[in-house]
Amino acid sequence: MDDSRHTAEPVIVRLPAEFDMSNAGYVAKQLREAITPGVGTVVADMTTTDLCDSSGVRIVILARDWAASDDAELRLAVPPGHVLDILKLLGLDQLLPIYPSVDEALER
Repeated sequence: MDDSRHTAEPVIVRLPAEFDMSNAGYVAKQLREAITPGVGTVVADMTTTDLCDSSGVRIVILARDWAASDDAELRLAVPPGHVLDILKLLGLDQLLPIYPSVDEALER
């Protein structure tokens, strides 16, 4: 892999407090715009997300696929709590790196 293509700083996309079918399309658009060739890392900031339904989970999985196709890494910043428990229950912690804060997601 040629790391010289990844010169951009990590991009942080802040997700809403309630990530559900009412705003999944908007969040998908934000993530798709952030995941572009040359961006090596995108952090989905879910530190203030209190609710993530199946629509939100679907968008996170799509964003992972978009990142993989653009040779980028999608990281999640999700503090301990209900949303993290749901993501782990669904096995997303096996598909994506999850950190308790944005700062920790950026340190890697």
